[in-house]
Amino acid sequence: MAAWARDVGVELRFIEFMPLDGAGRWAADQVVPRDEILARIAAVFPLEPFGDTARGPEPAERFRYADGAGTVGVIATVSDAFCHSCDRVRLTADGHVRACLFALEEVDLRKPLRAGADDDELASLIEASVRSKWAGHRISQPVFVRPHRSMSQIGG
Repeated sequence: MAAWARDVGVELRFIEFMPLDGAGRWAADQVVPRDEILARIAAVFPLEPFGDTARGPEPAERFRYADGAGTVGVIATVSDAFCHSCDRVRLTADGHVRACLFALEEVDLRKPLRAGADDDELASLIEASVRSKWAGHRISQPVFVRPHRSMSQIGG
């Protein structure tokens, strides 16, 4: 895949297998971690960090091929979580706000919107959701609970 992306001139992004699969078969031992992804690519196409080494809120950590033939990104949600800098929220297709992909609760905006809620009321609901955002997703901890929705149901 990396060779193809280099040939056609697109940035390929890899994302670690996350516990948001529809079948619920995710297991930590099935995750190909960031370091392994990078090592496999670098064995064929040497890599170097690209841009600011502080990822910031962007989920992908980016690398440049050492020969200058393009870039590749890795989203290491499991092995190198970036929760501390994440500023993402999601609006699902059915009108719910999720403050984290792994959130167990969502805020329904569709019902209030259909009941005539104005922009300020909707903004208050969204702000409350963001304020309740977790400090981290807890995937690697025994207390982790898999969200009831799959990635395709969330909108990813």
